[in-house]
Amino acid sequence: MKDPITISITGAAGNIGYALLFRIASGSVFGPDQPVNLNLIEIEPALPALEGVVMELDDCAFPLLNDIVATSDLNEGFKDADWALLVGSVPRKAGMERNDLLSINGGIFTGQGQAIAANAKSTCRTLVVGNPCNTNCLIAMANAAGLPKNQFFAMTRLDENRAKSQLAKKAGVHPSQVTNLCIWGNHSATQYPDFTNARIDGKPVTEVITDREWLEGEFIKTVQQRGAAIIKARGASSAASAANAALDTVVSLITPTPEGDWHSVAVATDGSYGIEEGIIASMPIKTNADGSWEVVQGVPVDEFSQGKIDATIAELKEEREAVKDLIPA
Repeated sequence: MKDPITISITGAAGNIGYALLFRIASGSVFGPDQPVNLNLIEIEPALPALEGVVMELDDCAFPLLNDIVATSDLNEGFKDADWALLVGSVPRKAGMERNDLLSINGGIFTGQGQAIAANAKSTCRTLVVGNPCNTNCLIAMANAAGLPKNQFFAMTRLDENRAKSQLAKKAGVHPSQVTNLCIWGNHSATQYPDFTNARIDGKPVTEVITDREWLEGEFIKTVQQRGAAIIKARGASSAASAANAALDTVVSLITPTPEGDWHSVAVATDGSYGIEEGIIASMPIKTNADGSWEVVQGVPVDEFSQGKIDATIAELKEEREAVKDLIPA
């Protein structure tokens, strides 16, 4: 049996946190021989609910669950973390502008970034799920002095999964047959699910689905607006699928990517594809056998795609400008 690894999770009593905790504790994420410690972090008013979650974890008697810490203290919560899953954030409320949301959550992720740098392992990887996740990740990363930028990620896997599902339904195939699907840019209504390079059963999507009008219109809009559609349908946000996508992201970052394929996650930009450095943007990523990751180079970008990518990158730059006071020089 391996030594335990420590997973710190914010918003652990919330719907997304609740949906992912038990899968981590069961071994379905890090493997059947990997013990885990769970550091569960919540705001103080939610600590009684968190205690109930701890009771449920205890009652599962998971063989791989080595220890549980439940706390509202960030220093305790991020102590010795190997992974930090930043799930908790303030949701957007009626009448709230996007910049208001950025500002409110910015303060939260400033403190979390500082606490991760001060208490987590130097190799700790941080995945931001709480929205607006790209810019929340940028803030946390910028305030985590001394930690490498390549250890910070923002989740766009939910968008990738949604896009694969929509393409599969249209083509009459299983989602597992859809590969090479990249989400470019921001986890927002400007994101671009790139169908032009995606493949279905090894064939270009545009050969399998010849309805270009649907691909350029309804398909993209459906993926972009899926979260809002789920809220309208069930009266609550997409917690279970978001939790699943967060865990998919972790698995993809610790498992070598199949040859020729890629997965979507937002990372610190390095100039690839002409995208300006200094933001967190989703791009095609592959994980190597040694556990490192890299941006997949040479993915074709046609004129239609470039326009969509430019629009979502412009939004990310606007978000960065809105929180510039929270980003140390």
